[in-house]
Amino acid sequence: MVNEYRTNNCGELRISDVGKEVRLAGFVQKIRNLGKMLFIDLRDEHGITQIVINEDLAEKAKEISNECTLTVSGQVVERSSKNDKILTGSIEIIAKDYTILGKCRNSLPFEINVLDQNVREDLRLQYRFLDLRNEKIHKNILLRSKILKDFRNEMDALGFTEIQTPILANSSPEGARDFLVPSRLHPGEFYALPQAPQQFKQLLMVSGFEKYYQIAPCFRDEDPRADRSPGEFYQLDFEMSFATQEDVFNVLETVVYNVFKKNTDWEVTKAPFVRIPYRESMEKYGTDKPDLRNPLIIEDVTDVFEDTEFNAFKNKTVKVIVASSMEDKSRKFFDKMSEYAVEELGAKGLAWIKVDESNELTGGISKFITPDQKEKLFEKLKLDKNSAMFFIADEKEKAQKIAGGVRIKLGEELDLIEKNIYKFCLIVDFPMYELSDEETIDFNHNPFSMPQGGLKALEEKEPLEILAYQYDLVCNGYEVASGAVRNHDQEIMTKAFEIAGYTEEDVKTKFGALYNAFSYGTPPHAGAAPGLDRLIMLLAHEDNIREVIAFPKNKKARDMMMGAPSRVNEKQLKDVHIKIEE
Repeated sequence: MVNEYRTNNCGELRISDVGKEVRLAGFVQKIRNLGKMLFIDLRDEHGITQIVINEDLAEKAKEISNECTLTVSGQVVERSSKNDKILTGSIEIIAKDYTILGKCRNSLPFEINVLDQNVREDLRLQYRFLDLRNEKIHKNILLRSKILKDFRNEMDALGFTEIQTPILANSSPEGARDFLVPSRLHPGEFYALPQAPQQFKQLLMVSGFEKYYQIAPCFRDEDPRADRSPGEFYQLDFEMSFATQEDVFNVLETVVYNVFKKNTDWEVTKAPFVRIPYRESMEKYGTDKPDLRNPLIIEDVTDVFEDTEFNAFKNKTVKVIVASSMEDKSRKFFDKMSEYAVEELGAKGLAWIKVDESNELTGGISKFITPDQKEKLFEKLKLDKNSAMFFIADEKEKAQKIAGGVRIKLGEELDLIEKNIYKFCLIVDFPMYELSDEETIDFNHNPFSMPQGGLKALEEKEPLEILAYQYDLVCNGYEVASGAVRNHDQEIMTKAFEIAGYTEEDVKTKFGALYNAFSYGTPPHAGAAPGLDRLIMLLAHEDNIREVIAFPKNKKARDMMMGAPSRVNEKQLKDVHIKIEE
């Protein structure tokens, strides 16, 4: 079949093509009008080619505008003034004829291929169809396509079967608010969009499919963040029967490592990824998603100050971060760090001390440190000359969290973050339960996880001491996958939910399919779900997840282009038996 619009792509012509008659099609990126001659940069998905429109066509060609679509026929010639910044920079096309295929308004809402322009994100998202023409954003979406294909190929190679699960599902308490869909056929009843295919994939294991996966859309009514898309996101969901935690780790380490190696020239940490227990991670890094490119470690010095008279430390958990080579840091640097800790992290303050050339403590709170405390600090922290200590004192969990934020900020300010590397780790041994804001027992991670120690642990241990076979995969400070060995036993499931305040009747009602299926010979199973949007964001070297999604919602979860969410008419509401109270 002959393409009437083009014989070649804009980015593929080279010096060897000189003399050929070709037809190109694309968007007009730039026009340079020299009066009797026009130079046009014609762009398609494959690159840019310079088009020369000579005097006989130049007057008519003034109707051509930036970003209109154009097809041009002409001869390939060698450029006298070459451009080594583009692959087609050695040639140009002398136009013999052209046709405007799609007109474009003379005024654009923003310049499309200016990468460093300061354009409001909402305006970009309102005209996302134009924003996606930007070379950088366009390449992100093409990269996304390639990465998804690579993940599929990896899973297929490991013998997994791709199976789709329902989008209209049941509402269940899985950690976030559900998106509800009213039923027309069943008045007063609602579907829910699945927060994840959790129950369905476990039911597939009961059904005898031993290795399941899918590129799954997930829907959660959560507040947006730079690394979290509001409303919907995609994950590589997979589950395996007769599998242990280590089996899941082997799949994660194989698939994620291979996909990253195919899509980056950065170093990628090799398997096995380091395993860090949750409580150790909180102690050393102040977070359960540590960035291992940052060499700073949080130390606990509560015991050093157990008898202190210094009120800021008295009866508090005291954390410290030690930074080396601080001799050139002025008081202004320490004040800036203190201001950040108070204003951004909610700290009551950030105490600090410097160690000078003579190993003496100077500045900050040094005058409150007793000789005995000084000796203990040197012994415990192995302090070097010209180092500095940053102290955080508060109740334990708050001190950990604030210290984690200070560690990140110090790593950035001191330029300590290792460059051009993806560092993976696995956070393991999550607590099964946690205290809710109302001081009640709640699930910490995933309610469908198997407790370590099984039923005996649930019956004999304090809830907050029970660990679960739950795990997260972390890369460069981002949680990029989450998973667990699943609870596959009806009795253990009932007891686990009972501790979190659910009766057996609640379990039957909210998780009836699983509860019922678990009495029909359920195999042990385990799985995980890498978050694809976040992984692609990392590989694209973006800080904002919306830059790797074709049509994202904005910071307020609105679709600025399509106008969603929006009001609907009374008839539509009546059809689904809903009345809006103003």
